[in-house]
Amino acid sequence: MRRIRLGGVAVAACLALLLAACGGGGDNALEGGSQENGGSTVTVGSTNFSEQLILAEMYAAVLKKAGVKVDTRLNLGNREVVFPALEKGDIDLLPEYNGSVLSFLDPKATQTTSEEVNTALAPLLDAKGLVALDHSPAEDKDGWAVTKETADKYGLAKVSDLKGKASQLVVGGPPELKTRPAGLPGLKKVYGIEDFKEFKALDAGGPLTTSALNKGDIDVGRVFTTQGAIADNGWVLLEEDKPLEPAQNIVPIGRKDAMTDQIKQALNAISSKITTEELTKLNKLVDIDKQDPEKVANDWLTQQGLL
Repeated sequence: MRRIRLGGVAVAACLALLLAACGGGGDNALEGGSQENGGSTVTVGSTNFSEQLILAEMYAAVLKKAGVKVDTRLNLGNREVVFPALEKGDIDLLPEYNGSVLSFLDPKATQTTSEEVNTALAPLLDAKGLVALDHSPAEDKDGWAVTKETADKYGLAKVSDLKGKASQLVVGGPPELKTRPAGLPGLKKVYGIEDFKEFKALDAGGPLTTSALNKGDIDVGRVFTTQGAIADNGWVLLEEDKPLEPAQNIVPIGRKDAMTDQIKQALNAISSKITTEELTKLNKLVDIDKQDPEKVANDWLTQQGLL
């Protein structure tokens, strides 16, 4: 899964750009995290898309409310940059996705349900001095979207409906989609879906895919299931009716030496309230309505009685 998976060249570019991240003048954006003994400050990090910013702002706000001294280092780059920073102690806490982290740490993992994923993930994190707290009901998974016109024309409601029709359709998504197990190879293996008429290398649910879908340059686009753009554009999100992707529950992952009972209680209280529906609404406020992620996070927490 995720927008934050990039190839080697992109990772190198992210590393080169970290000096400029977060508007931090000339200092490295990852310098100055809490000490390995846990210290009194918890540094919350995030990767580089709006959902992550919203979640990280939520974590920071409830920890401050609980009396924890908090620093934030947001929008740092992709997982290949940020997760090692968590391991080293440059940051102490990240909003994450359980299935994506499992695949990141064990590319051969085959677990799909939340319980299976969490069970497999726990020892991998423990070996790195990390721990996953309670996961939320919300999931943000890779998905396939079509316009309503395309859905009506070809009778598409579920991913399995693509079988027997893919050869007539143009699909678009990030280049690595062509080789990832949960991408085109997975559609062929799990659903028996034949090759598409054409593959167009675009982005992952971003402006290129949005434009291509709406203009009819592609018929099927790779998106993320909590994107506000899906409802905003009237697209049909195809239901995943066979287990292809692992569970992708939102979960706080932190350094064990920094996760006190006070911190765990505050973060677990958030996780229990974040549903897929709520997260999708919050993403729309930021991505479509252009509201500030911190304001969106604080307004939602206040509504939920957490601030």
